[in-house]
Amino acid sequence: MTTPVANEDAGYARYTFRLRVSSTARTALLGEWARCRWIWNECVAKSKQVHAHNTANPDDKLTCGPAQLDRMLTVARAHSAWLRDGSSVPQQQVIRDFAKSRAKAQKDIKNRLSVRQRAGMPRWKKKRTARPSLNYTKRGFRLRDGRLHLAGRIALTVVWSRDLPADPSSVRVYRDSLGHWYASFVAPAQDAPLPPTGRVVGVGWGVTETATTTSGAHDLPHPRHGKLAQAKLSRYDRMMARREPPKGQAGSNGYQKAKRLRAKQYKKVARQREDTARRWAKRVVRDHDAIAVEDFKPKFLAKTTMAAKAADAAIGAAKRALIDMARKHGRDVRLVHPAYTTMDCAQCGARAKHALPLGERIYTCTRCGAASPRDKNSARVMLVRAGLYPAGAEGVRPSGPPVQRAA
Repeated sequence: MTTPVANEDAGYARYTFRLRVSSTARTALLGEWARCRWIWNECVAKSKQVHAHNTANPDDKLTCGPAQLDRMLTVARAHSAWLRDGSSVPQQQVIRDFAKSRAKAQKDIKNRLSVRQRAGMPRWKKKRTARPSLNYTKRGFRLRDGRLHLAGRIALTVVWSRDLPADPSSVRVYRDSLGHWYASFVAPAQDAPLPPTGRVVGVGWGVTETATTTSGAHDLPHPRHGKLAQAKLSRYDRMMARREPPKGQAGSNGYQKAKRLRAKQYKKVARQREDTARRWAKRVVRDHDAIAVEDFKPKFLAKTTMAAKAADAAIGAAKRALIDMARKHGRDVRLVHPAYTTMDCAQCGARAKHALPLGERIYTCTRCGAASPRDKNSARVMLVRAGLYPAGAEGVRPSGPPVQRAA
């Protein structure tokens, strides 16, 4: 699996591989995670303490940045043999992760974002619910004989599904909800330019079809992965409801089994959606030089009656896959603002006086009389606004917000 790295230098990506973890290595990893979790909770406690002090004493404010937390870690390691038994690399990276999370929350508060929009302040990591995640910089790991060797004499077997394009600069070892371990390496992204085709395509998003394009052969029908798995998910939900333990007590073996089966099914659906999106994106990118993509934010659909169907369509995942695939293969991607794309005519540029209801699937222009499926017309509008000018719309460009180039 390859994903772009957020908030890091351009040209880098994450390459994720499955790990085969022995019982000895698993015990060592969980021991490292216990120390890192304790450090994270100490950082949360220190942050709360400093905030309370600054609120009560506005003239004598304290700081709680990475430098202060690093000094706190140095003192803690000097007085605790348990902390010294673990590697200092993941412990220091926990402080970096905490500082980044806290800075993001403070920035959102400063920008006066609503509670629903902003990132929350870092919280306690509980033993039974927090998933292990260890971050190692270059001095904390090495690859030798196809195995991953971590600081602290932890050796892990990597299932190499592909070769890394270059030496990785860092690695994050984590465990998912099913108990599977993964290693996510940060390395320079591998570009693979494709030969030019001379074709362009416009892409619009919807609910009846996940993606509608100006090329009928490249439409992405609604995969319905979640709906097809709903029978099994409902069954596992009933199993968990029957075996749910009283509050404060650990679940029985039957409850834990049903919980694992439910998590496994959800993971399968997520992988199916991702695989469908990547296969479709590769096909679109391979056959076209330039792509006009509707810069659609599907978040608002969560408040509508179409929330369940929109979530199953995974529009956001398909859009990310298309942009990432185009960037990897050197294609030109232009993000088009979605305003009025369903009201403009791709032939003459006229705009309808009223928004079309969702039940009306045919767009008919009142000026030129052109009639076409509503989603197809919107996809052609993407091309016109992006300046790619499809056949029949030369020299016409409906007014709209400026087009962005995908980075």
